[in-house]
Formats: sequence, structure tokens, C-alpha cells
Amino acid sequence: MRKVNKAFPFLLAMLIVASIALAGCGSAKDENGKGKGKSAEPTVTIFNSKVEIVDQLEALAEEYTKETGKKVEVLGAAGDQYMQQLQTKLTSNQGPSIFSASPEDAMKLKSYLYDLSNEDYVKYIAPDMELKIDDKIVGVPYGVEGFGIVYNKDMVDPKDVTDYDSFVDALKKFKGEDINGFGLSQEAYFLIGHILNTPFALQDDPLAFIEKLNKGEVKMADTKEFQDFAKFMDAIKANTKNPVEVTYDGEIGDLATGKTAMIHQGNWAYGMFEDYDLDFELGMMPFPLEGNDKLAVGVGNNWAINNQKDEAEIKAASDFLNWMLTSDTGKHYIVDEFGFIPAMTNIEAKELDPLSQAVLDASNSGETIPWAHSYFPANVVVNDLTPATQEYFLSKDMTGQQFLENLDAAWANGVK
Repeated sequence: MRKVNKAFPFLLAMLIVASIALAGCGSAKDENGKGKGKSAEPTVTIFNSKVEIVDQLEALAEEYTKETGKKVEVLGAAGDQYMQQLQTKLTSNQGPSIFSASPEDAMKLKSYLYDLSNEDYVKYIAPDMELKIDDKIVGVPYGVEGFGIVYNKDMVDPKDVTDYDSFVDALKKFKGEDINGFGLSQEAYFLIGHILNTPFALQDDPLAFIEKLNKGEVKMADTKEFQDFAKFMDAIKANTKNPVEVTYDGEIGDLATGKTAMIHQGNWAYGMFEDYDLDFELGMMPFPLEGNDKLAVGVGNNWAINNQKDEAEIKAASDFLNWMLTSDTGKHYIVDEFGFIPAMTNIEAKELDPLSQAVLDASNSGETIPWAHSYFPANVVVNDLTPATQEYFLSKDMTGQQFLENLDAAWANGVK
């Protein structure tokens, strides 16, 4: 009869214990290979919508890893398909740690937006530039942009263009000198989308007004700010070059060469002026509807954190945003590599072009009007308001009031 080694039961027990321990170590990884234990540091994933900064953002992620030892992965942006792909990722529980959220898309993403209100870095967001839903801060702005009247400082003093009467006087003066006093251009937002922002932004509650307009409860044609806006448009139509015949390039070129005194544009246009040898300084002032003395400043996109992630990954994502927005390296990238006008009061931007500097000064002071057009119905500017505006400028006899009635009809068609 074969003898049984008395030590065997003890050795077998030890092997079983070791196996269980090893198995336990293996289970400390989740399905993505990320550690769940206290010692494991989750990888932060960023799904960014701004294709222009993909390389720079990847470089920033590498800098973060060098400085902190923590990993950040930048996922490929998807252009026009960004929102569709983001929603697919989020609904399939494969969403990124950090993603882009525009003001108009935020409501669609509401259930995935982490409340940032208690994070220390949000105190540095410029006045009224945070992304808020239900009084909770849910997004940190990429940067700010702004628009108003871009003007030739040798031709125009802002103190002389502050309301309807002074605006019309300026247009007539320049017309008599064979100079185009004020320029729009044929592209949808440069023709109507941006300039129409002002009467919306001057409402007591722009978003509430837009909601009522969507429901047919109010009309532009019956609202004072829009009626006054129509008078401005009549003056532009009567005294300036027909914008339907002007391209964006032509609008910029005419101002750069002294053929135009003022145009309605944003800080983004400065790059085009660099193609010219300007012999004058550029400035930016408000469009003076109802005596408005503030630039329209807004945020195109925001950084948001996915609230569906576990506590460790949410903290890691917030730590990255904090580093990007408060460290010297992060600040450098935001201004010098991304080329953003910072929306954070703790970030200095030196050597900005004059248009961007005007926007930054307005943003930091809080002396701005909002980008109400960010909340217009999808595609209404391009598909509906632009054709109505083209008709207005091409029709010699159409009045500003009739134009408003057409805009109301176009808007109603756009929200069907």
C-alpha cells in the first residue's frame, strides 16, 4: 500500500491560499485594465472636439505625466460627428473622463455632467463665462471669443458712435466721403447670425425669450429691441455696400485698405488682417443698439467631467483640469499653444492682438452681453434666417419692419 506524505495536506492548503491571493491580485483590474485598488491610479481619457488643438493637447498630456506621473490619454476628435460619437460612447458606458460640451449641447448631455461647483479652480472663471445648469457649474470654458464693431482708429472714435442717431450720422458722413461706413458680409453668421445676437442679448432673460419665440408666444416684430434693430438695418441698407455682394475676404480687405471704416466682426478676424501691412490701429467697440456699451463675449466650448465614472476617475479628471488651469505649464499651453483668449482670471495673456485684448478686458471685467445665438434652434441661422436676410438686402422696397415679420416666419419654419 502506497504511503501518503503527511506534509501533503499542509502543502495543498498553502497552494490553495496562494492561488486565492494571486486570483485576488488579478481581480484588482477592471475590464479596461485599470486598477481599482487604492494604489492604482486611473488613466484620464479626454475626448476633445476642437481638432485644431489635438496635437497640442497630446503634448500637454505628456507634460502632465512627466510632472505628476499620472496618465492622460487624448482620444481623436471627430469633427462634425463629435456629438453623435460622444453620445454613443456615453450611452454604451464607454464614455471618456473629460469631454467637450458646448452651451447648446449641454442640455442633451445634462445627465452626464459632473457638478464642478465645489472644485477650487472654478473660482477663477471669468464673470458669467461658466457653463451652468440648474445653478450648478458643469463646465469650464476653453476660452472666450467676442464680437462687435471692428473699426479703423484713424477714421472712427467710439465716443462718436454710441446710439442710433450717432451711428446713422457716421454712415452718412462716410458715404459722402465715398467710404463704406459699415460692413457686413454674405456668410450666414457674418450677415445676420452675429448682429442679430444683440437684440436677443438685451432681453431681460434671453433664454426665456428664445423659448417663448420657439413656442410662438412672442414675436420679434412686436418687441422694442428688435424694432430698433430694424431701424439700424434700414440705415445699413440705405447707406452702405450691399453685404450680399461682399465676401468675408472682401469685408476684411476693404477695412484693411481704408475703403471701409467699420465692420461687424470678431477677434478671430485678426489673423486675416495680418496678411496686410496696416498703417493704422484696429479697435473693437459694441454695436450700439439701444445704447449698448458692451461687447458680445461668449464661450464656444467647455471642459466637462463624466459623472458616470467612479469616484477615483472623477477625482483624477478634476486633478488634471486643476493642473491645466492653475500650473505654469498648463497656463502656457492654453495661451501660447492652444491660442485661446483665457476665460480664467488667473491666467495672464501677454502680447495679444488688439481685438483679442479688447475681448479679454471685457470678459475679465464682466462688462459683456451674452451669446444668445448659441441657444438658437439648430441650423436656423443658415437654413432660415439667412435667406430672409438676403431677400431683405436684395429688395429695394422691403422695410425693416417687414424684414422682422419675415424673420419671425423664418424662425417659426426653423423650429417645426
